[in-house]
Amino acid sequence: MVSSSGTEPRRVTIHDVARSAGVSRQTVSRALNDKDEIEGSTKQRVLDAARALGYRPSRFARGLVRQDTTTIGLVIPDLLNPFFTEVAAAALEAARARGWHVVVYDTADRPEEELGTLQVIGAQVDAVVGYFSCSEDTLERFTRGVPVVLIGRPHHTARFTSIRIDGEQGVHAAVAHLVAQGHTRIGMLDHGGRTEPSIRRDWFTAAAAAYGVDAGMVVGADQSADGGGAALGTLLAAHPDVTAVFTFNDIIAIGALREARRLGRSVPRDLAVIGFDGLQLGALVEPPLSSVALDTRRLGALAIDQAARLLTGLDPLDADALVVRAELRLGGSA
Repeated sequence: MVSSSGTEPRRVTIHDVARSAGVSRQTVSRALNDKDEIEGSTKQRVLDAARALGYRPSRFARGLVRQDTTTIGLVIPDLLNPFFTEVAAAALEAARARGWHVVVYDTADRPEEELGTLQVIGAQVDAVVGYFSCSEDTLERFTRGVPVVLIGRPHHTARFTSIRIDGEQGVHAAVAHLVAQGHTRIGMLDHGGRTEPSIRRDWFTAAAAAYGVDAGMVVGADQSADGGGAALGTLLAAHPDVTAVFTFNDIIAIGALREARRLGRSVPRDLAVIGFDGLQLGALVEPPLSSVALDTRRLGALAIDQAARLLTGLDPLDADALVVRAELRLGGSA
C-alpha cells in the first residue's frame, strides 16, 4: 500500500509500478502476465518494483490487462436521471469507437458512494472521466498517476482537466423570452439537495436582474418528477401570482407540468415552464417542454476525446474548446 502523510493508505496501482520501474503501463501488464515481447532484464525490473511496492493486481484488473485494452472509468452521479444516461451513452459510443473498455460507476449522488468508488477505481482503469463532488485533494489521493477528466466543474490542480458547462447565455435567453411574453412574476425550482444555491440559480438571478424581474421566488426541489411537482405546489402556495417558472433541470420541469395540470393551470396560458438540459424525453410530454438545452452527445464524446489526448501524450484541448454551451430550445410549454 502507498500512503502519504496525514492520509489513509492508498492501494498501489499498476501506474505506481510503471513509474517505479521506468516503463509504460503496457510493459508492466506484459511482465506480470509473463509475455515474451519484453526483455528479461526489463521483466525482472518490473517484477522487483511490484514486489517492493507490494502490488497486488485485483482479479478484475488482471482480466483487463490480459486483453491489453484501454479501460476508462466513467463516474455518473445518478443513472436514473435521463440526462446522465444520455451523457453516459455518448461517452460509451465514443469509447467503443476507439476499441476501449468502459466501466460505469453510479455513485447515486451520495458522497459515501463516491468515496467508495474512488477507493477502487484507480487500480482498475487507465483514466477516469465523470462527475465528482469531492475535493481535488481527495481526487488526487485516490487517482494519483491516472488522468482525470472532470465534467461540469472547474479544476484547480494541474494534473486534472475539465469539461465546462456554460448555460449563462441560454438562461438569459430563457428569461428574455418569458419577459417578452409578458411575464413579470417568474419563479425558480432549484436543486434542493445542496446547502448553497446552484450555478443555474446564479445565472437565473443575473438574468432576472438584467430585466428588472424579482428573482427571490425560489423553492428547492428533489431531483425527480415528484420533487418538481411538490416544489411547484409550494411555490404557488406562497406566490400564487407567479405566471412562469424556470427549473434546475428537465425532470423537475416535467413534474411541474404534471402538478400544474392537477392544480388546473393550463400550460403555457396560465403558467409557462422552462427546464434545463434538453432531454429527448422533453419532446414526449404534453405540451413539449421548452428547455435550455445541452448537447449531451458532444459532452460525452468531448470527455472521451480529452481522455484520449491525455493517455497518448498529446496536449490537452485548450479551455475554450472544452466548453459545452447551452441554448434555449422552445417547445410548447413557454
